[in-house]
Amino acid sequence: MIFSLPARAFFFRLNRLGAGLLVLALVALFCAAPVWAQDKDAPADIAQVLKQAQGQIDPIKKQLEKIADTPLDDSALAEMREQALKTQSAAADAAAALAPKLKDVQERLAELGPADAATPEAPNISEQRGQLGKESSKLDSQIKLARLISVEAEQAAEQLSKERRLRFQAQLGERTTSIVSGTFWTDLTREWTRDSIRTQPLASELSGMLATITPTLGIVMAVIIALIIAVRLVFEELLLKVMTHFVAPGRLRRSLYAVVVVLMSAVAFGLVAETIRTGLTWTQDPTGTMVDILGHFVLVSWFCGFVAGLGKALLAAHHASWRLIPMRDDVALNLRWFPVALAGIISLGWFIQGVFATVYASLALTVAVNCIISLTTSVAIGVAMVRSRRRYATETDATQRSNQMSIPGWLNVVINLAGIALIVSQIALVLGYVALGSIIVQQLVWIFLVLLSAYLLAVLIEDTCTVMLIAVKRQDGQEEATAYPAIRSQLLVLASGLGRLLIVLLALALLLAPFGGGPTEWLRNFSFLYSGVKLGEVQIRPTAILIALAVLVLGFALVKILQNWLSDQYLPTTRMDAGMRASASALFGYAGYVLAGALTLSALGIGLERVAWIASALSVGIGFGLQAIVQNFVSGLILLAERPVKVGDWVSLDGAEGDIRRINVRATEIQLWDRSTMIVPNSEFITKVVRNVTHASPIGRVLIRLALPVGTDPSKVKEIILQAYQANEEVLDEPRPDILLDSIDASGLIFIATGYVNSPRMVARVRSALLFDILQHLHDADIALVAPATMMLKEVAAQAQNKTHMEGGPE
Repeated sequence: MIFSLPARAFFFRLNRLGAGLLVLALVALFCAAPVWAQDKDAPADIAQVLKQAQGQIDPIKKQLEKIADTPLDDSALAEMREQALKTQSAAADAAAALAPKLKDVQERLAELGPADAATPEAPNISEQRGQLGKESSKLDSQIKLARLISVEAEQAAEQLSKERRLRFQAQLGERTTSIVSGTFWTDLTREWTRDSIRTQPLASELSGMLATITPTLGIVMAVIIALIIAVRLVFEELLLKVMTHFVAPGRLRRSLYAVVVVLMSAVAFGLVAETIRTGLTWTQDPTGTMVDILGHFVLVSWFCGFVAGLGKALLAAHHASWRLIPMRDDVALNLRWFPVALAGIISLGWFIQGVFATVYASLALTVAVNCIISLTTSVAIGVAMVRSRRRYATETDATQRSNQMSIPGWLNVVINLAGIALIVSQIALVLGYVALGSIIVQQLVWIFLVLLSAYLLAVLIEDTCTVMLIAVKRQDGQEEATAYPAIRSQLLVLASGLGRLLIVLLALALLLAPFGGGPTEWLRNFSFLYSGVKLGEVQIRPTAILIALAVLVLGFALVKILQNWLSDQYLPTTRMDAGMRASASALFGYAGYVLAGALTLSALGIGLERVAWIASALSVGIGFGLQAIVQNFVSGLILLAERPVKVGDWVSLDGAEGDIRRINVRATEIQLWDRSTMIVPNSEFITKVVRNVTHASPIGRVLIRLALPVGTDPSKVKEIILQAYQANEEVLDEPRPDILLDSIDASGLIFIATGYVNSPRMVARVRSALLFDILQHLHDADIALVAPATMMLKEVAAQAQNKTHMEGGPE
């Protein structure tokens, strides 16, 4: 049966689509499964497990040896391959479970040490050594056998895959009689009698089951089916109102509504099919064959509902404002029939293929049905594509329609390629290349369903995380003034990205899965998530990377939370000043981040003892280009430890003065007098001269220098200046203000007044207030000052004269 491969492969993959969506929610479970398999204890009777595995793989090996003489159909090859993969998985799990036990026994033997022939051992020690030796040999042989079976099963599975690929490639080029030729229908008519005889028992049994349905039972079934349909329709209308009132505004309403519509459609179709199956078997026990057919009917109905609901949810023909995909309203209305038609055609084909496989229908009938279903599907898709690009009566109408929604260029290319593929498939089907034509149509439908399902799930994940992110940002009216909303926002963005990445990986796995692969093979595609790639002595695994990222994010979040708790709650209760508290909090943060980094490396499987090569590489990098970074980092640690400057100090560096606001890992932030911030590398505070105004004492000195005429009364001036200092409330009483008569020269009397305030930052303001007060009192007392220009010339002359004396010149 040359058409069994593409037909069964396609419909089996359609079945897997629903399972694949469910498996998406359990990807983490699948990723962790190998770890659990290694951690769990070995089975109670490992020998029985290995014997059973050996008994399963031996017949497969014998079949492969004589496969050229006794060719098998594709379904048998697929079943054998899935069995081989199950055997390989069981053997690998057994070996992984036994490995820890063997290691434990070997460690106990090592504790006993080697036997000394010269000195006899105690009987109990000798007996224990013998038992451990036997157990070690047994476990070692079982592990080797398990690994051997695993390798043989893997090789058998690979050989079966190769055989199926070869047969598939050969079948694509095979040609039968064309559907438009008389020979095709002659062969079908000749085989019809035999097919009727094969299906007669099932038809008789089905007629008998229908005859046993009483009018009451028929009415009950009709009422239940009508009730299911009515509930679905009412619930869809109610769902719109619920989404509008209880779901936050935005695209989440539409995506969540679409997902619920798909689920409701699948459930409704499935319940209707289940009602029919229950009614048929209510008063009569069916045969095993009929049970299989009815079960297949229910499964097909679930899938039919899923496809129909997916199309209805995405088109939203009657609710344009709820439509997710960009599409004109007229196109959506023209295509509203397409999802139901496509679901009915492919579901009918799947059901008929299942019945034919059960009754062993003839090749001619199988080919005919397969060709008709493929042609019908191709024509339906072609009609939908034509109706979506319908020509309009006038040019104005066409322009208005096209302006409503422009199609991207890449989408046009995809649509044109799909159209070409449909034409090729129809030509191949008409010419008799049924396998080739069928596989093209089936691939188009499969890609169409997988991509739309992945799109819907990805949009739902993105919309959910976006709404939660907006809610987090609205919790704080100060635009993320606290660290907690920021951390939650980062986690939500990360969750959105990882969720969509998993959707993409799942879609790729479904699209690239080989034809006819079973669930075991499909799950095997995710084995790389655990096994990973080995680089040197380090095993890089995607699951380990995900766990390491989680450890890193949670570690940094925990350090940040503890750091905030220290700086905001605990440290303020101590006697530390603000600068010391900031330094302690920063040091704790650095230590916590280093610890989180070490835990992340451990989660990756990189032990701390293996970081030596990283240090070596860093040493080379430091020698070439990282000197300044490392120097600033070490300088920052020195600043935090020795505290020559601290947060809150007023420092002067290279002519710039300001308050230290923050000491970071690489640089220190200084706020200048004009409220600007100067970023200074930490090494500048270690290697250069820094003036720390507030380091030794926070008291500021207010110094005023006055030049008065020679004839001025010194006692009167002293009294005026002293009263001004004493009258100012910000001048400290201790140390007391002091007024000195510094010198007397031709320019006049030079007075120097000194007072103290609580902080150097108050000096300029207090000096200004004192000068205003002193000048006012001197003006009231009719005491004049010496002209500033005269003072400046006198000072310049004095400095020149001092320089001449120092150089030994004439006086």
